[in-house]
Amino acid sequence: MFGYLASMRTTPGHRDRVIALLTGGVDGLRALGCTLYLVGASATDDDVIWVTEVWESREHHEASLSRPEVRAAIAEARPMLTGDVTSAEFTVAGGLGI
Repeated sequence: MFGYLASMRTTPGHRDRVIALLTGGVDGLRALGCTLYLVGASATDDDVIWVTEVWESREHHEASLSRPEVRAAIAEARPMLTGDVTSAEFTVAGGLGI
Protein backbone atom coordinates (compact mmCIF):
# COMPACT_ATOMS: atom_id res chain seq x y z
CA MET A 1 0.00 0.00 0.00
CA PHE A 2 1.10 3.53 -0.79
CA GLY A 3 0.62 6.46 1.57
CA TYR A 4 0.79 10.19 0.97
CA LEU A 5 0.71 12.97 3.55
CA ALA A 6 0.59 16.68 2.68
CA SER A 7 0.02 20.03 4.26
CA MET A 8 -0.81 23.19 2.37
CA ARG A 9 -1.27 26.82 3.31
CA THR A 10 -4.13 28.78 1.81
CA THR A 11 -4.31 32.50 1.37
CA PRO A 12 -6.25 34.08 4.26
CA GLY A 13 -9.96 33.33 4.19
CA HIS A 14 -9.79 30.55 1.57
CA ARG A 15 -9.26 27.43 3.69
CA ASP A 16 -12.91 26.35 3.72
CA ARG A 17 -13.25 26.74 -0.06
CA VAL A 18 -10.12 24.68 -0.69
CA ILE A 19 -11.36 22.01 1.73
CA ALA A 20 -14.65 21.91 -0.20
CA LEU A 21 -12.73 21.41 -3.45
CA LEU A 22 -10.57 18.67 -1.93
CA THR A 23 -13.55 16.78 -0.54
CA GLY A 24 -16.00 17.41 -3.39
CA GLY A 25 -15.21 14.32 -5.42
CA VAL A 26 -14.50 11.71 -2.79
CA ASP A 27 -17.38 9.41 -3.74
CA GLY A 28 -15.50 7.83 -6.63
CA LEU A 29 -12.11 7.44 -4.97
CA ARG A 30 -12.63 3.90 -3.66
CA ALA A 31 -13.20 2.62 -7.20
CA LEU A 32 -9.87 4.21 -8.17
CA GLY A 33 -7.94 2.27 -5.52
CA CYS A 34 -8.09 4.72 -2.60
CA THR A 35 -8.64 3.12 0.80
CA LEU A 36 -8.30 6.27 2.93
CA TYR A 37 -8.68 9.95 2.04
CA LEU A 38 -8.72 12.34 4.98
CA VAL A 39 -8.78 16.14 4.77
CA GLY A 40 -8.39 18.13 7.96
CA ALA A 41 -8.21 21.75 9.03
CA SER A 42 -5.31 22.62 11.33
CA ALA A 43 -6.37 23.19 14.91
CA THR A 44 -3.62 25.78 15.41
CA ASP A 45 -3.43 27.68 12.09
CA ASP A 46 -6.49 29.04 10.28
CA ASP A 47 -4.81 28.78 6.87
CA VAL A 48 -3.40 25.21 6.94
CA ILE A 49 -4.95 22.03 5.57
CA TRP A 50 -3.69 18.48 6.11
CA VAL A 51 -4.38 15.63 3.66
CA THR A 52 -3.68 11.95 4.34
CA GLU A 53 -4.18 9.38 1.60
CA VAL A 54 -3.76 5.60 1.38
CA TRP A 55 -3.87 3.91 -2.02
CA GLU A 56 -3.55 0.34 -3.22
CA SER A 57 -0.37 1.47 -5.02
CA ARG A 58 1.59 4.52 -6.14
CA GLU A 59 0.26 3.88 -9.65
CA HIS A 60 -3.33 4.16 -8.44
CA HIS A 61 -2.51 7.49 -6.82
CA GLU A 62 -0.77 8.83 -9.92
CA ALA A 63 -3.63 7.70 -12.17
CA SER A 64 -6.13 9.58 -10.00
CA LEU A 65 -4.21 12.82 -10.59
CA SER A 66 -4.78 12.58 -14.33
CA ARG A 67 -8.58 12.43 -14.06
CA PRO A 68 -10.28 15.54 -15.51
CA GLU A 69 -12.31 16.28 -12.37
CA VAL A 70 -9.21 16.07 -10.17
CA ARG A 71 -7.22 18.31 -12.51
CA ALA A 72 -10.09 20.84 -12.53
CA ALA A 73 -10.25 20.93 -8.72
CA ILE A 74 -6.48 21.41 -8.51
CA ALA A 75 -6.62 24.22 -11.06
CA GLU A 76 -9.40 25.96 -9.13
CA ALA A 77 -7.62 25.59 -5.78
CA ARG A 78 -4.15 26.63 -6.96
CA PRO A 79 -4.77 30.43 -6.88
CA MET A 80 -5.98 30.10 -3.28
CA LEU A 81 -2.75 28.41 -2.13
CA THR A 82 0.42 30.22 -1.07
CA GLY A 83 2.78 27.57 -2.44
CA ASP A 84 3.83 26.59 1.08
CA VAL A 85 3.30 22.83 0.69
CA THR A 86 4.96 19.91 2.43
CA SER A 87 4.52 16.30 1.42
CA ALA A 88 5.79 12.83 2.21
CA GLU A 89 5.27 9.42 0.70
CA PHE A 90 5.29 6.32 2.86
CA THR A 91 4.73 2.58 2.79
CA VAL A 92 1.70 1.69 4.88
CA ALA A 93 2.61 -0.78 7.62
CA GLY A 94 -0.89 -1.14 9.09
CA GLY A 95 -3.36 0.55 11.35
CA LEU A 96 -7.01 0.78 12.23
CA GLY A 97 -9.26 0.77 9.16
CA ILE A 98 -6.51 -0.27 6.77
